[in-house]
Amino acid sequence: MDAHPEPELLVERQGAVLAVTFNRPKARNAMTWGMYEALYEACERADADDGVRVMLLRGAGTDAFVAGTDIGQFTEFRDGADGIAYEERIERVVSRLETVTVPTVAAVRGYCVGGGLALAAVCDLRVADETARFGVPVARTLGNCLSMNTYSLLVHHFGPARTLDVLLRARLYTAEEAGATGFVAEVCAPGDLDGRVAEVLDRLQGHAPLSMWAAKEAVRRLRRSGLPDGDDIVARVFGSDDFAAGVRGFLAKERPQWTGR
Repeated sequence: MDAHPEPELLVERQGAVLAVTFNRPKARNAMTWGMYEALYEACERADADDGVRVMLLRGAGTDAFVAGTDIGQFTEFRDGADGIAYEERIERVVSRLETVTVPTVAAVRGYCVGGGLALAAVCDLRVADETARFGVPVARTLGNCLSMNTYSLLVHHFGPARTLDVLLRARLYTAEEAGATGFVAEVCAPGDLDGRVAEVLDRLQGHAPLSMWAAKEAVRRLRRSGLPDGDDIVARVFGSDDFAAGVRGFLAKERPQWTGR
């Protein structure tokens, strides 16, 4: 066993860029609690360092940006209150990423699903290669739901009709489809992603920081201005028999039998 394993989240200052890498490629970069907390700390670092002009998020390997939250952590849940606590914990990190003062860019290869889609959605720009896939297929996998904030993000980016299409049919958008909605700013060939992202980062570094901050902060305030409470939704779904069966089935690689209870 490696006595000094690499961190699950790598944070590196590269000139004026703070590069954050989700570093669990064998698990498609699924997020652990430790990774979420490390991402929060990276956001704090970006805002505390005057030399950082842009923040980059990317996944290690070629299979995924982030394939959601590590499902093994859901085995600890016992009732709807656990679901509310979980969503509050995730929203704390997602909201912190959304309020980073410098522009944030998500470079997406492979799967960007579940919690990974929420992280990409609060970044200011998304650049993807043709292998990228976007969605939240929980209706056929875990039987859980999202926080009201995450639903708001999806409707904000995709509109209500596309959001319901993605969620109800549990389908994954291709990079081309996500580009057509405007969610992805640019789609490129797999071999071109690093170069295109570098060009975007370079361009952002040459722009007025306060102008960019004002734009992203105004859009954030507009999105959140009418955000309602959704704890009752989360409690009902995460406290259900279906969710418990979904977690068991996912870990056992068996398809659950949904009951609606």
